[in-house]
Amino acid sequence: MAKTKYKSFWGCTACGATSTKWTGRCPECGEWNTMTEERVATGKTTRQTDNAALVNRSVPVAVSQIEAAEEQRIRMPSAELNRVLGGGLVAGSMVLVGGEPGIGKSTLVLQNILAIKSKTILYVSGEESATQIKLRADRIGRGSENVFIVCETSLERIFEHIDAITPGIVVIDSIQTIASDALESSAGSVSQVRECAAQLLRYAKTTSTPMVLIGHINKEGTLAGPKVLEHIVDAVLQFEGDSRYMYRILRAIKNRFGNTSELGIYEMCQHGLREVVNPSEMLLSHSAEELSGVAVGVTIEGIRPILVEAQALVSSAVYGTPQRSVTGFDAKRMNMLLAVLEKRVGFKLGAKDVFLNIAGGLRVNDPALDLSVICAILASNVDMAVPKGWCMAGEVGLSGEIRAVTRLEQRVMEAQKLGMTDILVPHASLKGIDTDRLTIRIHEVGKVDEAFRAIFG
Repeated sequence: MAKTKYKSFWGCTACGATSTKWTGRCPECGEWNTMTEERVATGKTTRQTDNAALVNRSVPVAVSQIEAAEEQRIRMPSAELNRVLGGGLVAGSMVLVGGEPGIGKSTLVLQNILAIKSKTILYVSGEESATQIKLRADRIGRGSENVFIVCETSLERIFEHIDAITPGIVVIDSIQTIASDALESSAGSVSQVRECAAQLLRYAKTTSTPMVLIGHINKEGTLAGPKVLEHIVDAVLQFEGDSRYMYRILRAIKNRFGNTSELGIYEMCQHGLREVVNPSEMLLSHSAEELSGVAVGVTIEGIRPILVEAQALVSSAVYGTPQRSVTGFDAKRMNMLLAVLEKRVGFKLGAKDVFLNIAGGLRVNDPALDLSVICAILASNVDMAVPKGWCMAGEVGLSGEIRAVTRLEQRVMEAQKLGMTDILVPHASLKGIDTDRLTIRIHEVGKVDEAFRAIFG
């Protein structure tokens, strides 16, 4: 009997780079103490050989001779998930869903597959028992006769289960717990994640069976495992949000069959995840009392305009060194806006504590929120409330000018739909927009001080 030959290499657990010898620091990503030794067999596995034989021999074809057929898609029960995927789950595709522990990845996938009645679905769990999954399904309030649960971590055993029931959709929860017997390294290592994902992808492409992988993320917030995992899959969906808040955002980081600017918004409830059709109404407070330090901004998440509240609190520094605390907004950008206010407008904020919060637990990176942030800070500094029904959209430059933002017409229409009466927009940014059909009052401003005078007179 021939003896199996192995070769050793060192792989980085952060980025997946490999080296023939150990180094304290990864030469690719620069992380320290991430190189681990792994051993792999030099021969090919039976599954690899069988799957490779299924692939037809390829021949070069001119672009003009290629027939462009529309992808076959499986419509998911969740409209938000369909939007992010680009219209549904494509046959033969591999989708990776990542997010923090406890954010709701497994709940999102489970409640969608339980509602699909036309396909046989195999749910492979490497972390939870069948009883735990059953309890989650009961909490969601759905049962299914066509969804089969198997608790398995061996890749070879998983393929045996797949061959036995020939499912229409396969779910792997999670890819970091699956290991192949052909490799000596433990589950979750660079070589195991790469090899298991490659074999699952090969099966998905040759049989047109869509695969949904659930993945972990590391402490930096990026998907754990080698970077090559994100290159192997067809779509990478990031499920994010603060576990202390009820809102969750599903955004596409990569999508070969759709637009990456789409996103879905969910609300975590007792019975699972509920789609949020109009997030603006839920993110805005409906208090009749006017409070200082609150300004409404119109931001764009994906292709959807959303109204959010920027809440600011400015107070005298008690302990000598002023504090700068930011939640849901870029801290460096807020410091830049504070410097603009002090240099260009004349507000002395260098000796004051400034606290900024984007209400609802959302993380916003849209520059158009600059105008609402500075209005909230100035309103808190002078202890005056922004009039009810006012909102704003504009980017603030270093010279104090209000710069134009993208898709302004969509922002104005969303503000009008939600009952806003006045909106601040950058000067000369309404060219080509029909303002006659708008009932909301539009105030064009070119400088930060003009915006302040327009609001408070």
